[in-house]
Amino acid sequence: MTEIGAGGVRISGFYFTSRFRRERRKLDPMLRERLDAKLKDLLRDPMPPGLRFEKLKGHHNPDIYTFHVTGNYKVSLEIRGDLAILRRVACHDEIDRKP
Repeated sequence: MTEIGAGGVRISGFYFTSRFRRERRKLDPMLRERLDAKLKDLLRDPMPPGLRFEKLKGHHNPDIYTFHVTGNYKVSLEIRGDLAILRRVACHDEIDRKP
């Protein structure tokens, strides 16, 4: 289902979709803190260890990538240039069904 890597793209900023903002607001505060830490890691290193950054197969216009916040929560995003467009933050199964 997934393919590792983002083609060596360096991310310099984020754009938060309204859906991402809404889903982030509903997260437990500890999970929200962990998400924020993972986003900072992604800015420092496009392939930080432990993030499990993957490209979803079958999504090509646009390419959709995911990374794990915890064992059960993932973030889906698109990459345009050096900007990451954060689409969703939800449980693993929801992201895989509707990234």
